[in-house]
Amino acid sequence: MVTDEEGADAVRLARDAIREGLAHPERRDAAAAFRGRPLPTVFDEPRGVFVTLRRHPSNSLRGCIGFPVPVYPLRAAIPRAAFAAAVDDPRFPTVTLPELAELTVEVSLLTVPEVITADPRRELPGQIVVGRDGLIVDRAGSSGLLLPQVAVEYDWSPVEFLAETCGKAGLGPDAWLRPGTTVRRFRAQLFEETSPDGPVRPVPLAPRG
Repeated sequence: MVTDEEGADAVRLARDAIREGLAHPERRDAAAAFRGRPLPTVFDEPRGVFVTLRRHPSNSLRGCIGFPVPVYPLRAAIPRAAFAAAVDDPRFPTVTLPELAELTVEVSLLTVPEVITADPRRELPGQIVVGRDGLIVDRAGSSGLLLPQVAVEYDWSPVEFLAETCGKAGLGPDAWLRPGTTVRRFRAQLFEETSPDGPVRPVPLAPRG
């Protein structure tokens, strides 16, 4: 668990990385400018992270990219994910520097994903708690991930959450029932700006069921 202050540091680091990256597109590594930045020790730990950009005040999605597994320490993972969310999300055009002033930044700090199983497989939804778990579905080289807050936002049941994560992987909605499909769950701590470049608050997720 990270503190609220550390979560605020994470969001500010994400915004600064986007601003720096857009102002200096010639730099190859979005994390390079922040290697010497004074940060709490948790930022030296490898963690999975996603950065989400939203239009303000509509709260509509503007970009979301991250690392589901802990391949980089947070001080590198957050800037890289943040800048990628701004320029590399294939669903959206590249964010411009003036537009950044109209967007809010959200950071999701992830636990290590764990495989969940059930026998028979149709009982798998019983291992999933909406509002607590995010999901990753893998099958035959295809992978899809949905963060915990997505299921809350759309008020999905565990079965719907599984089906939608399969769809994110480009699979049929019942692919989770088939042998050879791996389902993993993870948890996340969320921190978001209340307004563009404004105060940062933790985002509580209320587990259901």
